[in-house]
Amino acid sequence: MEIKVLGPLSVEACGQSIVPSAGKPRQILALLSVYANQMLPVPTLMEEIWGAQMPRSALTTLQTYILQLRRRLATAYGPQAPEASKSVLATRYGGYVLEAQPGAVDIHEYDRLVAAGRDALDVGDDVEASFLFREALAVWRGPALVDVRVGPILEIELARLEESRLGVLERRIEADLRLGRHAELLTELTELTARHPLHEGLHAQCMAALYRSGRPWQALEVYQGLRGRLVEDLGLEPSPRLQKLQQAVLASDPALDLESGGQWRRPVLDLFAA
Repeated sequence: MEIKVLGPLSVEACGQSIVPSAGKPRQILALLSVYANQMLPVPTLMEEIWGAQMPRSALTTLQTYILQLRRRLATAYGPQAPEASKSVLATRYGGYVLEAQPGAVDIHEYDRLVAAGRDALDVGDDVEASFLFREALAVWRGPALVDVRVGPILEIELARLEESRLGVLERRIEADLRLGRHAELLTELTELTARHPLHEGLHAQCMAALYRSGRPWQALEVYQGLRGRLVEDLGLEPSPRLQKLQQAVLASDPALDLESGGQWRRPVLDLFAA
């Protein structure tokens, strides 16, 4: 079994896809895949499909969807493994669980790489951290479950995953900045700040990269652009940390230089935190 949710949904058994084309069974499989090896209670599965407007036949219909998924599993495993479908998509007291072997689920691999990258950061190994975070981000094949209709449970999980993805991207960029790769990061950061026009962390990284590339005036333009959007869209000024970063650029503060040593162990926005 191979399960991929960080992109279009892909679930294969014995090299054969078991993803149904019908929307609701596909949605059930997606939820079971996101929580592979964890028992999902029946009420949770029904809430994902119908929300608060559950029909009287919800339980029977859910059981029908589970049966359809097991039939697809049975077809994939063939007559030589007649019980495989019930052991892979197993019934537990009050719910169901999709069983997967170690390394078979892309979310699990992503989480493993992220944890290893954080460990590398903790011991100051920016080269290894950057590599591991890049590997983690490479597990993604696009927006998670981009081809699945999502209900309230999956919506929360997908928001968590996207937030995690962005956080890992920031950490990778921080490691690259400490490795002196500021010039290489400029194109990527320019694109990222355009895609996330109110994200202070990415704008701070872009300012630092520009400053260290000998373009402080452009770093200040990045700040002014963000400030204008924050004021216009939200009626807010940039955070005190970002304002202090702007002042540091204006003052050519040595803390912004790579040679400042230990300070660069901290994220850019934290360099001038109170």
